[in-house]
Amino acid sequence: MESRQPIKLAERRVFSDSFKPLYNEGMSLVERAAEYLDGPGRSEARKLSRMAATLYAAESMRLTTRLMQIASWLLLQRAANSGEMTRDQVAAEKCKVRLDTASAPDHATGWNELPEAFLSLVQRSLSLQNLVRRMDEEIYGRTPDGPGEPLARRSNPVSDQISLLNTAFARG
Repeated sequence: MESRQPIKLAERRVFSDSFKPLYNEGMSLVERAAEYLDGPGRSEARKLSRMAATLYAAESMRLTTRLMQIASWLLLQRAANSGEMTRDQVAAEKCKVRLDTASAPDHATGWNELPEAFLSLVQRSLSLQNLVRRMDEEIYGRTPDGPGEPLARRSNPVSDQISLLNTAFARG
């Protein structure tokens, strides 16, 4: 009896030329976010209320973390696609990549004051992270982050508030 394995479309996409647009999109978003945060975002953040500025600082750290994790995943897939790494090597290295960086809820105090360009970057990064996470799960399967932990942690309101407080009082 012949084994009928489902075709993994994400795997075909990642390990073919059709990966280039996804890679370019991710790296372009990283560049745009860096340019924004170092330029217009810096001056726009100075105009925010204290609470919105605290939220902006915390959310910009989450944005940066999320984009660096996405970039790491994309670079690993590109290395496998180009033959620089085997799929097994990529699978071993990608366990260090976290694709679960949450964002503050859009009803958080100060959210409606955040600059539109910043919110657009946050939303685009979340969409890209969701796409990459789905592809990763299809290609490599679900693997726990640690003992008893689910793959993707959901937003935790208490943790979000602690993060905001740490940012407000500069305790990183």
